[in-house]
Order: sequence, then C-alpha cells, then structure tokens
Amino acid sequence: MAQRTERADALRNREAVLAAADALFAASSSPQSVSMDDIAAAAGVGKGTLFRRFGDRAGLIGAVIASRLEPLQRAVQEAQDAGGSSPRQRVRALLDAALCFKIENRNLMSAAEDAGLSSPYQAEHYDWWHDTLRAALDQVPGVHDADFTAHALLATIRADLVAHLIDDQKTAPEALRASLAAYIDNVLGAG
Repeated sequence: MAQRTERADALRNREAVLAAADALFAASSSPQSVSMDDIAAAAGVGKGTLFRRFGDRAGLIGAVIASRLEPLQRAVQEAQDAGGSSPRQRVRALLDAALCFKIENRNLMSAAEDAGLSSPYQAEHYDWWHDTLRAALDQVPGVHDADFTAHALLATIRADLVAHLIDDQKTAPEALRASLAAYIDNVLGAG
C-alpha cells in the first residue's frame, strides 16, 4: 500500500511541476529568466525533485513541450484518420496546426533552444510530425520525395523563424498562416 501512495505523490508532483513550469514560461516575456528555483517554488516541491524527475532544465522543458503537444497530436491523428479531406488539405491542416502551436508557444520553444534543445531534429516530437506529414504527402499526386518534402516544409515553421517573424518583424499570426498556406500550395503544385 505504501508504494501506491508514493506513486500517487510522484504523479501529483510531476503534474504540479509541469503545470508550474508551463504557467511560468507562458507568462514570461523572457523564458531564460525562469529558474528551476522559480518552478520548484511554484509547484510546491523541492528543487531536487525537479532534477530527479527531469534530469535538467532541458529535460523539464522537453517534458512541458511534450505535455502541451500530446492533445494536439491526438487531435491531428484523429483528423488524419477520419479522412474526408483531400491529401493536400490534410497537409495544409497538419502544418497549420503545427504553426499555430509554435505561435502560441514561442516563449516555451525559445526556452527549449536556450536550454540546448536547439535542433528540432533531435526533439522527441519531431519524428512524429515528420512521419505524419510524410504519410500525408505520400498521398499527394506529384510529390517526388515525400520524406525530403516533409523535412523542408517543417523547416518553414521552425520555432526560431516563427518567433523572429512575429516578435521581431511584427508579422500578424493570421498573415503568417496565410503565407504558409500559399507556400504549401506552391510546393505541392496545382491540384
């Protein structure tokens, strides 16, 4: 019985840490300023709990990103599985969902880059996005190399580019989404 209580406490602590980190990164205009001490205090746990559970700042940020992505990935997969739209529409919807995630989470994604997670290709979620997009591109007539095309299209929505366009260049999110849709249409050709 004692082991069950410890698991419940560990789960509660994990959820509290993820929620606290998520809230602090979302509220901060400078994600670099959010410390592990700040997160531990907001979660009501000791700093050691953070390091035991997540390893380091990069591990914690990766876990927060994964927790935010999980519901989006489920929704995207359900939409892809439901069909009812053309392959081109599925590609556009998938990339639009990924872009919206990056727009909404640019502080968190910036924190990931600052924590040493700068290569999107090493992030755990990148393979899922790539595989899902490649599968949709395999259905689009005229796409020569779906694997490369998936990588190239995902490069257009790198977090650092999205943050630069929105925060530095003051591009409106809707304008960015429209530009991405037009670019996808150019890449995939008429159809």
